[in-house]
Amino acid sequence: MQREYVARVEAWEVSEEFWKRVAPLIPQRAPRPVQREYVRKPGGGRKPKDSRLVFEAIVYVLRTGCQWKALPRERFGSASAVHKRFLEWERGGFFLALWQAGLAEYDDLEGIAWRWQSVDGAMMKAPLAQEATGPNPTDRGKKNGSKRHLLVDGRGVPLSLIVTGANRHDVSQLEAVLDAIRVKRPTPPQRRHKHLCADAGYTGASALQTIEAHGYIPHVKGRGQEVTEIRLLPHKRARRWIVEVAHSWFNRFRKLLVRYEKLERSFLALNHLAAAIIAFRKVPLDINIIYG
Repeated sequence: MQREYVARVEAWEVSEEFWKRVAPLIPQRAPRPVQREYVRKPGGGRKPKDSRLVFEAIVYVLRTGCQWKALPRERFGSASAVHKRFLEWERGGFFLALWQAGLAEYDDLEGIAWRWQSVDGAMMKAPLAQEATGPNPTDRGKKNGSKRHLLVDGRGVPLSLIVTGANRHDVSQLEAVLDAIRVKRPTPPQRRHKHLCADAGYTGASALQTIEAHGYIPHVKGRGQEVTEIRLLPHKRARRWIVEVAHSWFNRFRKLLVRYEKLERSFLALNHLAAAIIAFRKVPLDINIIYG
């Protein structure tokens, strides 16, 4: 009996369906100024790298966590050329636009779960970072770290994301996170359709005032209180945990588990790309556009 072998698809490979969504958003390079005199004729020198190959290389770095200069040369060519294009695309707002496109498609085909939202921060080590860092409490303040602050919908899809130093308390960034939502929601018909879940780190009069000022019904509870409520009311559903699940999804992108990016904009761009992939994964399609 002859066996059929299915080619293995790597988590960093870009499918045709995914590329159809990515390609229209890639910033176009500006044409050469006509008035300027050039030593080399138009069309001379090396041709620019294929955009799809560059994007696949960026996803490879994001998923595997390898250094930029460790990109397999036999597949992706010059690593410095890939990194240069990465910075060009970040400057052109590509990664943020891709995240917003993923949210728009997810909203159209599934519908953003606006009613129950969750917010929380997660720290990571940042040994080489030069911006958006601070003494990491988990290292007794001896080393620098960064913190990712997330707001997610009821299914864990990121709606807002900011990066700060690890020493910035979650509650101090609450207003910034709520103001940075990347997709506009129509005003809910009734206030009970907008709830915000948070842990005890967001306790305090100023935090509750901020939550209510943004139209949310606050649900700020510690872990012990949640456990007690679930024990007393077994049918009650815990909702705050979904933001912790979302942080774990980000950590599966190995480049984000420990921050080695020196610049804040580079690290933020990689987080935006991860957020876009998470959003596209939640789009209900017969074809799996994102592997892994």
